[in-house]
Amino acid sequence: MRISRDRYLDKLIARMGNGMIKVVTGARRCGKTFLLFELFEDYLRSQGVDDTHIVEVVLDDMAYADMRDPERLYAYVKSRITNPTDRYYVLLDEVQYAISNEEMHGDEPPRLYGVLNGLLRMRNVDVYVTGSNSRMLSTDVMTEFRGRGDEIRVRPLSFAEFMQAYDGDAQHGWAEYVMFGGMPLTLSMRTDEQKTRYLESLFSETYLKDIVARNGLRKSQELDDLTDVLASSIGALTNPSRIRATFDSVLHSSISVNTITQYIGYLEEAFIIEEARRYDVKGRKYIGSPKKYYFEDMGLRNARLGFRQVEQTHIMENIVYNELRTRGYNVDVGVVEQRSRHDGEQYRKQLEVDFVANLGSQRYYIQSAYQLPTEEKITQEKASLLGIDDSFKKIILVRDVVKPARDDRGILTMSVYDFLLDANSLTI
Repeated sequence: MRISRDRYLDKLIARMGNGMIKVVTGARRCGKTFLLFELFEDYLRSQGVDDTHIVEVVLDDMAYADMRDPERLYAYVKSRITNPTDRYYVLLDEVQYAISNEEMHGDEPPRLYGVLNGLLRMRNVDVYVTGSNSRMLSTDVMTEFRGRGDEIRVRPLSFAEFMQAYDGDAQHGWAEYVMFGGMPLTLSMRTDEQKTRYLESLFSETYLKDIVARNGLRKSQELDDLTDVLASSIGALTNPSRIRATFDSVLHSSISVNTITQYIGYLEEAFIIEEARRYDVKGRKYIGSPKKYYFEDMGLRNARLGFRQVEQTHIMENIVYNELRTRGYNVDVGVVEQRSRHDGEQYRKQLEVDFVANLGSQRYYIQSAYQLPTEEKITQEKASLLGIDDSFKKIILVRDVVKPARDDRGILTMSVYDFLLDANSLTI
């Protein structure tokens, strides 16, 4: 089974030889290694690059354990670069393994950054690294190298990528994707039990244990509980104060707002969840709190909850969010204020637009409606869109199979299948 991930491969190819460190980030097991060490290396070979000019180090493999010492890593890479006039491609996988806990929490930059800086100074070396911690890579590397770090963000399989390997139609594929998500390895598993055990283990034994170890946490139960609370409330507005109230009333556990904020940050750094801020469409400003949190992968989210809360409406919303982010859009939750009069009194009501998606000069307002069974539901979903007086496209996505159609106010209704399977669907 070989899934082409052309969106990401094209980004790597476009950045070849640009004098920057190509930083490939994303959750562990989402396909970064396959992208870099299979797809990208195959491309290099197709362009005539000899294997001796591809230097690869897989730092989460015990075979390369001694390379986790930055000095040894640097010495090894330099030893492989034998001809100063030839181009070499250096591929380093899961580089957070070369940063100790003490270095990560210390005041001085980790020694790994010195290694990367040294490689940057070699004019005949093109450097690519992968990692699963956004603070060490997306943030710190970009800061440390001041414009010489170039991030390629990789996510679990999109629905379109998933369908490349799924043997069946889109409707059955959707049912599978909604339940088990897009972690690539699940596609090689034959039974639901295998997939369930794999996803449960990946979440608890890899992601959460990494967070606990990397951040020196002593009370992992609080992190577990917070993860469950967030998994149970995808698509719902929340903030640390509301979560603390849940801990008090439901879990009968005390936890501070600061600790909750810190733990949410750890989950974001590990690429488990993402935050969507609220945006006042008419006022053209952000609203500080509350926010929404979405999971990077539905299979991982469902596994965390023992597959007991598979709510189709909220999961579809999460999948739409992930697809927009995969396509490179900045995504906010829209708020449209509506003023009305009742019994002679004026009142204000806030209506929600599920997503305000921005990319350069492009903007789309999108509602994830799942179903529109009645005129009342149709009116409800369109209300916030009709309250927006600009000319950007307004779209309602439904789970049913329907032909794309515009109403007399220009609002487009389309099937979520058409949206997910056609990369150009928003331009229809």
